[in-house]
Amino acid sequence: MSILRPEEISSIIKSELENFKTHLKTESIGTVIQVGDAIARVYGLDDVMAGEVIEFPNNVLGMAVNLEEDSVGVIIFGKDNPDRDIKEGDTVKRTGKIVQVPVGEALKGRVVNALGTPIDGKGPILTDRYRPVEFIAPDVVSRQPINRPLQTGIKAIDAMIPIGRGQRELIIGDRQTGKTAVAIDTIINQKGKDVYCIYVAIGQKISSIVAVVETLKKNGAMDYTTVVSASSRTAASSQYLAPYSGCAMGEELMYKGKDVLIVYDDLSKHAQAYRQLSLLLRRPPGREAYPGDVFYLHSRLLERSAKLSDPLGAGSLTALPIIETQGGDITSYIPTNVISITDGQIYLESDLFYSGVRPAINVGLSVSRVGGKAQVKAMRKVAGKLRLDLAQYRELVTFLQFGSELDKSTQDQLTRGERVVEALKQGQYVPLEVAQQVIFISAAVNGYLDDLPASEIKRFETEFFQFMAQKYPQVAKVIDETGDLAGDNADLLKKAVEEFKAGFKRQ
Repeated sequence: MSILRPEEISSIIKSELENFKTHLKTESIGTVIQVGDAIARVYGLDDVMAGEVIEFPNNVLGMAVNLEEDSVGVIIFGKDNPDRDIKEGDTVKRTGKIVQVPVGEALKGRVVNALGTPIDGKGPILTDRYRPVEFIAPDVVSRQPINRPLQTGIKAIDAMIPIGRGQRELIIGDRQTGKTAVAIDTIINQKGKDVYCIYVAIGQKISSIVAVVETLKKNGAMDYTTVVSASSRTAASSQYLAPYSGCAMGEELMYKGKDVLIVYDDLSKHAQAYRQLSLLLRRPPGREAYPGDVFYLHSRLLERSAKLSDPLGAGSLTALPIIETQGGDITSYIPTNVISITDGQIYLESDLFYSGVRPAINVGLSVSRVGGKAQVKAMRKVAGKLRLDLAQYRELVTFLQFGSELDKSTQDQLTRGERVVEALKQGQYVPLEVAQQVIFISAAVNGYLDDLPASEIKRFETEFFQFMAQKYPQVAKVIDETGDLAGDNADLLKKAVEEFKAGFKRQ
């Protein structure tokens, strides 16, 4: 056994000291001083960021939203009572990450919650891409004019209130007037058009969300759709976050040059969830108890919809926010806020709905601020006369309340208006291709329906489409290829309508 000399021992110690490396790990921690109603007040997180993910015991997550001088207000995520496992005195940790959600193609066909976690029982989402839920909207230089239509498949909308790719078009009306049906029809109509769809359900019953998912599956639309669910059973924090999460998922594809459609159903409940959180966080209430920044809540969300410039890939994010009114009052606080942010609105009226006009669109109060630039030429040619006929009809109906005698010209206008209203009625979940719409609307505005009983117009439409597909398929083909209805094709359509009309009368 050899004995180490002192100089050898000191050499070994010196070598070990030189190779010794410390691995210090520092964590910023705080203490819960108050908790309740999915809100926690935390002391000690002096260096926390706004929007940062906060980790509570038992793997519960929250987001820092109120950065005050002596404490931090944190909203807690989860179902029903997300704060039930948290108590005063618990230690919380910073994660150093801003709230983000998984994004990418892997989300197609999936149902996720506000944090992007799958809730459809189909396993994890296989993606390595994440995106922050809050993101700065594209500036003016990053955008280009909206000039490509996003077809809804609904005659009344595509003809008179056209929506362009990159537009924000509000759907507004009382409850049970068909707002969601319009949005779902639009999603179904994107089949085969290379448009990725996102449906964000905010504060709805779980049964309603399940019904929407089943409808999308039945019509083959879930293949290109993601559903973000924040049902009425989830905490207000999840209902607040869900629209931003859905927007982040859409933005990822928009910046990759894709066309995306997102539906926010609905932003009234989103505003109510934010009001609840704000009052619990002790932010001062303003008009109708909403906090002063409730306008910014929706503007920073909807401004992210855009048609990007060519250098950025020319992708688009089209938004269809939904707002529920009370008693048809579109002048109340939240509706007027969202109307001023969006590029037009589709107003669904209860009286029209209950009188059998469906979709129950009030043409006088509905508008698209993009207009004809979001229409194909063929539709633009036939739609102008359509709106005029309807406007004259509405005026005459009002005038008739006084019981005046009508001359033949006025009676003809009234007859035309009645037939146009009947022609614009459309069943749920049966969107039409743009060529079909142009062909039928052309027949309506040129008077071919005027001598038909109103009860026969639906049968006329169904059989007319079959007739055109069998005997004159080239008319629709030319409209689809060129987007126009002119020259020989217009003459051929006129001939086809006259031929069918003659045969239809004999039945």
